[in-house]
Amino acid sequence: MPRFPRTTSTADGLSDRIFSDLGARARARGGRIYALQVGDTYLDPPAMMRAEAQLTSEHVRLHNYAPVQGEPVLLDAIVERLSARSGAAIDRELVQVTNGGTSGLSVIAQTLLDPGDEVLLPSPYWPLARGIFASRGAVPVQVPLFTRLDEPGFDVEETLERAVTPRTAALYVNTPNNPTSRVLPPEALAAMARVAARHDLWLLCDEAYEELWLGDAQPAPAWAREDFRGRSVAVHTLSKGYGFAGARIGFVHGPAEAMRALRSVNTFATYCAPRPFQLGAARGLREADAWLDEARALYREAGTRAARALGVRVPEGGTFLFVDVSAHLRPGEETCAPFLERALDAGVWLTPGSASGSDFPRHVRLCFTAVPPDDLDEALRALAPLLQR
Repeated sequence: MPRFPRTTSTADGLSDRIFSDLGARARARGGRIYALQVGDTYLDPPAMMRAEAQLTSEHVRLHNYAPVQGEPVLLDAIVERLSARSGAAIDRELVQVTNGGTSGLSVIAQTLLDPGDEVLLPSPYWPLARGIFASRGAVPVQVPLFTRLDEPGFDVEETLERAVTPRTAALYVNTPNNPTSRVLPPEALAAMARVAARHDLWLLCDEAYEELWLGDAQPAPAWAREDFRGRSVAVHTLSKGYGFAGARIGFVHGPAEAMRALRSVNTFATYCAPRPFQLGAARGLREADAWLDEARALYREAGTRAARALGVRVPEGGTFLFVDVSAHLRPGEETCAPFLERALDAGVWLTPGSASGSDFPRHVRLCFTAVPPDDLDEALRALAPLLQR
């Protein structure tokens, strides 16, 4: 029990320096820095979604509270989108608008996990996921998976099964994956579903990159699979696909057993999401498909170019490359930290792989959508001397 001036044990285990302590070095360096460490985009969102497109003359009480569940026009747009993706009718009452995907996953954790519960966290993972579960008092159990998918004989089901204990309550599913940009194949998802069914686990589906598939066709959503339905709660965000990160608009949907409680938790956590941006989001979901097509084409080209420059596989979805730099470390260097410093001295800011899991101290993450194409090319040229074998 914390007493003044101490804080809680869960807070003590968190840090606001999620990606690294390189910020001070970047500021001291001065000059041009290509900031590829955070998953963002150089593109402005679609015009109809932008802040300046929401006018008080067109929306009465634009700056008042929104309904707790979400603006009706946005809920309708979400239901249309989800129903079209899944091929099944989605109950509007089972959708909750949230303050972005981060808040959405946090509310899911507060709703479905008790302190001490364990969550299977396939790694490498989105850097904030571990902290979101830990801040609830749950125990994230890291399970190396995405970097092993191509290993001969690798068994997803057996690997997850070995990590299950009597305290396991949920399995986190993120596809396309941050940071590897891998899309989980159907057989891997089927294995996850079998483990979840065998042990009565919740499936927590992170759909942040659902619109940023970079292959020929959009993968079917995990949450819509027959073997996921009934036990999956999915969190979505407009931050990534629509370049809408600053607006903080996301949404959660799932079975009634979860959503009744989740709406109550969300009420006390954030009450409601920003009304002006909910209205913009509704328009984007209905009117921005052409913009999405153009953005995907730009991202696909950038991801392919960056992958070839770094000597890794072309991304299947998302906005990142996850690179093992072991071969580029100098004698005596045990982690990627010296490589990150050299990269920053060359003007390129990257993320340490350890932010995505303790098994990746020699990996780095690069966001290929954070800067315009010409700047990305400059950043890749700056990195080239560090990648010579």
